Amino acid sequence: MNKERRAEIAKLAERIEALKGEFESIREELETVRDAESEYYDNMPESFQQGEKGERAQAAVDALESAVSDLESCDLDSILGYLETAGE
Repeated sequence: MNKERRAEIAKLAERIEALKGEFESIREELETVRDAESEYYDNMPESFQQGEKGERAQAAVDALESAVSDLESCDLDSILGYLETAGE
């Protein structure tokens, strides 16, 4: 690999490293919103939980949980390892 491509890989690795912190921040914010919505649902009377409001709240909790899970499954460390290998 030539010097230019190694430099490009190094720049990309720096950008991914910066993304790691941003992903963590976004994940924490999503968890906060999910937890608040879950608490809202849990504090509803049971009759409301079974109704449209409850169904919407539970659907939101499920969607937010999926978003958190997908963020966690994005393995930026693994990607950085591949870039390191490529730049050797």
